[in-house]
Amino acid sequence: MQILVNDQHHDVTAPTLAALLDELGYDRTARLATALDGSFVAASRRADMPLHEGARIEILAPMQGG
Repeated sequence: MQILVNDQHHDVTAPTLAALLDELGYDRTARLATALDGSFVAASRRADMPLHEGARIEILAPMQGG
């Protein structure tokens, strides 16, 4: 299915947001913020959050430094 991840097109097979993070190679232990179609998705809900054709996903990692 075609989706947008951080404004980049991806063709993925993942059925859920958690599976998408695995498919894209994100570390499961990393602290990430995720959103689906503009709505925040808590880490505890990612495994149950289904993806759909044309979904817009944002994945953000905290930045360090000062």
